[in-house]
Amino acid sequence: MMPFAFNAPSDDKSELEDAGDFTPRFDDRGLITAIVTDATDGELLMVAHMNAQALALTIQTGKAHYFSRSRGKLWIKGETSGNTQMVKEIRTDCDQDAIWLKVEVAGHDATCHTGRRSCFYRTVNLEDGKPMLDIVDDELQFDPNEVYGKET
Repeated sequence: MMPFAFNAPSDDKSELEDAGDFTPRFDDRGLITAIVTDATDGELLMVAHMNAQALALTIQTGKAHYFSRSRGKLWIKGETSGNTQMVKEIRTDCDQDAIWLKVEVAGHDATCHTGRRSCFYRTVNLEDGKPMLDIVDDELQFDPNEVYGKET
């Protein structure tokens, strides 16, 4: 399936803020931030990035596609683990420079490669004047070593 092309964003603020053409504002690297929550309970699952191809394929297929900044390539969430994300709703903000995906997660109902439901499983706390991380969700939905065949 060939993804469609997006029109350039309008300089007219009222056009960006009203109904009509979806004209996402990609950053200088060609990416847009995607906030991903569970469609049922609203839990924040992950924050990722999409390029125009990933966003177009997500809209066309209903499966979440992203662009990996570290690997420099397109990827379908869950293609290795089976924890695919089926998109139930896509929203954009007033500037069209961020999107919000409401998804249903297949497989183990886990989004994080660590085996947890959400990538946001730690809190940041100040201890003795130093920022420290504490794990607040240590429940694994799957064993990442079994799924990915290596240490994550």
